[in-house]
Amino acid sequence: MKEFILIILAYLIGSIPTAIIVSKAFFNIDIRDYGSGNMGATNTFRVLGPKFGTIVMVGDMLKGILAVALYNLLPYYLTNELDRTNLMIGLGLAAVLGHIYPIWAGFRGGKGVATLFGMVLAIQPIVAINCVGVFLLVLYLTRYVSLSSIIAGVALPICVLWIYNEQEVFYRVFAVAVACLIVLTHQKYISRLIKGNEGSVPILKYRDRKKSRRKEE
Repeated sequence: MKEFILIILAYLIGSIPTAIIVSKAFFNIDIRDYGSGNMGATNTFRVLGPKFGTIVMVGDMLKGILAVALYNLLPYYLTNELDRTNLMIGLGLAAVLGHIYPIWAGFRGGKGVATLFGMVLAIQPIVAINCVGVFLLVLYLTRYVSLSSIIAGVALPICVLWIYNEQEVFYRVFAVAVACLIVLTHQKYISRLIKGNEGSVPILKYRDRKKSRRKEE
């Protein structure tokens, strides 16, 4: 019963509409009315720019971290590693579900990638740092947030199953499921990337201006 209450609380935390709060506070708009219509960091990067996109991404990651940390409220899980890991995954997934279907925002949310990585950061920091590194590298090279999210998601099971060889079966299944989920929920972005219609974010204006000058020359 206590675990169920924590899972509900984790869902409510995940439902906090970070992107909507930011877009309304600074621009007096609902981010879902623009771009892809999603309440997530990718769409915020595209519509509001890297500064506010980063704020939303960090906020969404914090939702996953905070939700997972709820296990600390139950003393039993502090000394039982296997059960603790399973509960942490359950709490994190509840937060992700809340982000995708937020009760505070008419059940119209985002893809949940940032919240997922926040969740992984709380459960297995080293794996999460590796995935974030992959995300930043791809973003630096391509300027596509969507592509960065997809590749970072695929990197998760690679880290869990092969690089760090995590033995917990539930965690291994979770990592594979996350990669599949990210690919499936990003079908529209994948289609845009293939067609060359996906929007990029100007995170490296100096580099881009330099490239433009070279092309003009």
